[in-house]
Amino acid sequence: MDVPEDAPVECPVCETAYDSVSVHEGGVMVNLLDNDRYRRVCFEPTTHDGRAVVRFYHHTHEQIETENGSHRESAADSEHDG
Repeated sequence: MDVPEDAPVECPVCETAYDSVSVHEGGVMVNLLDNDRYRRVCFEPTTHDGRAVVRFYHHTHEQIETENGSHRESAADSEHDG
């Protein structure tokens, strides 16, 4: 795992604050079903030094509960609420 020096202030995927960001160039597995620390992880494909990588933006439960501008989470929640 590599932590980028040029990480943005907000997540570029959902425009919400995040706890940490990491960069991965190999295979990864994500399971957030019973995660005490993180509620959501956003994925951003990008390049670093000419290599294809994926940035992971890690959002805590508190950040998701208090977010103001994330229309993506709101839309997903409303679809599930029926």
